[in-house]
Amino acid sequence: RLPLWKGKSLRTALRESGFLDEYLEQHPYNPATKFFPSWASYEPLRNYMDNEYYGYICIGTPCQNFTVIFDTGSANLWVPSIYCQSHSCSDHHRFNPNKSSTFVATNESFSIGYGTGNLSGILGYDTVIIAHFTIVSQIFGLSVSEPGDFFYYTPFDGILGLAYPSISSAGATPVFDNMMMQKLVKKDLFSVYLSRHERAGSFILFGDIDPLYTITGITWIKLSAETYWQISMSKVTVRGKTVACSEGCQAILDTGTSRLVVPNAVLGNIQKALGANSNGQVNCFTIPFMPTVTFNINGTAFPLSPYAYVIREGVSCILGFDGMDVPTEEGELWILGDVFLRSYYSIYDRANNRVGLSRLL
Repeated sequence: RLPLWKGKSLRTALRESGFLDEYLEQHPYNPATKFFPSWASYEPLRNYMDNEYYGYICIGTPCQNFTVIFDTGSANLWVPSIYCQSHSCSDHHRFNPNKSSTFVATNESFSIGYGTGNLSGILGYDTVIIAHFTIVSQIFGLSVSEPGDFFYYTPFDGILGLAYPSISSAGATPVFDNMMMQKLVKKDLFSVYLSRHERAGSFILFGDIDPLYTITGITWIKLSAETYWQISMSKVTVRGKTVACSEGCQAILDTGTSRLVVPNAVLGNIQKALGANSNGQVNCFTIPFMPTVTFNINGTAFPLSPYAYVIREGVSCILGFDGMDVPTEEGELWILGDVFLRSYYSIYDRANNRVGLSRLL
């Protein structure tokens, strides 16, 4: 069990530093590019803009500590390195391979594109410690160049991907795959609990399921693709009326995206059904009277209350839904991010290629 802490989001940090408006203006955003990288040459940093859940890992011998996002929507591990001269690296922990007796260098490089430019670096192998797990010979990225000034304000050092190896950049073996191959986990699965309000209490549990969080029972859902944690959804209803996904759609459970992301074509229907304006804003005083949104998956209804899908930003309230562009041939794609996952204990079962959801009380 690795505790996750709920901290300041990148959006909040950019707003406090006065960079938010500039960033939003200069870097238009389509969350779907994270899942369809062929559409663009970059993966938008804004995928992580509202993420608030972080955990600690350490790399090397002796151990060097880093704060990372545990991201079920990607598959690579990377952290800043001492070779990085970018301004963004100066405010983060940087890995020093010269101080690790177990580091093994390679001649391979990696590059991940973001809206602000490319993050690039070299690949290496070293020991990675997560909670009490010691993973030997884990391949990871050491950033050498990070784009723009915006990484400077991120509350995390790097990202630890937990998706399938089929989407891993440079063919690097993901961390959890090595945990399974090295027989470090009791079961080939992990589970995630994201607290709604408290800074503490959230966790990721490797190799097991905590029965305290499954007292409402577990609904198991087979994956529709072994890339991301992707499932098929039959419809989305409000007050019994179908408002989206009327002919079925795909959904991805993604701890690395904070909002509920839906196709732009159906966003307006959802806003109208929930009484929001075209910007997603609602009157905070109406929250107790707003309807439940129900996700129908695998023959089971997964309700989401207005207290879960409405986000307070200062004195204003907005829906926790974002829109994205999806090509017609792909049909509707939904990203079930933290807004959804805070209401459900989620289990990611690699042994059976399925996910489990248990409603939290």
